[in-house]
Amino acid sequence: MTISIDNFVKTIYKQSKLSEADTRISTVAGILNITNSAVTDMARKLALKNMVNYTKYKPLTLTESGNQLALKVIRKHRLWESFLYKTLNLSLHEIHREAEHLEHLTSDFLANEIDKYLGNPSTDPHGDPIPTINGEIEKDVSQILLSEVNAGYTYEISRLSSSDKEFFNFCYSNNISIGAPIWVEKQYGHQKMTEIRIENNKILLNQDFTKFIYVKLLD
Repeated sequence: MTISIDNFVKTIYKQSKLSEADTRISTVAGILNITNSAVTDMARKLALKNMVNYTKYKPLTLTESGNQLALKVIRKHRLWESFLYKTLNLSLHEIHREAEHLEHLTSDFLANEIDKYLGNPSTDPHGDPIPTINGEIEKDVSQILLSEVNAGYTYEISRLSSSDKEFFNFCYSNNISIGAPIWVEKQYGHQKMTEIRIENNKILLNQDFTKFIYVKLLD
């Protein structure tokens, strides 16, 4: 498969797993920085290969083979992130940037060797689950989006599911990291904002930010 096909199915897969799934052609085009017509052409080609379900004016979906390809690419990406974080101590943004290139150049054999070297991790440094060698991905049902939790409780940050450099710079500056305990002070439903306290600092976050943060309730 080509890099463009890898990125295409990966984008559809990841967009389909968001709390508000969005696999419209215009959305996929924006993420991949290509035109709507280019997305339509690719969708039609991959539909002929039985990888994408394409219906005019409808959101795109993956077939079983398309889904398995997306999971294979994601597995390689997240294994590389884990390897680079462990061995080179790169930042969360840097490991994502480099893994974007390496995922397309990695054989299944090398991915499996990296997996064994790392001790078969279940998640990457962002807290994102790593698909297994059999193309299975385990969902942690105890994780909740920060924007959806109840106020008045302490939670532990379990996942920072973003690729944006500014997002990680903000997290670093405010001690928002995997494993960090936070107190949810208040949820502003109409304004779609969440007020948290972390290390005695109060921070007000909007939903564009909290939609990338998953937490677990602490006992």
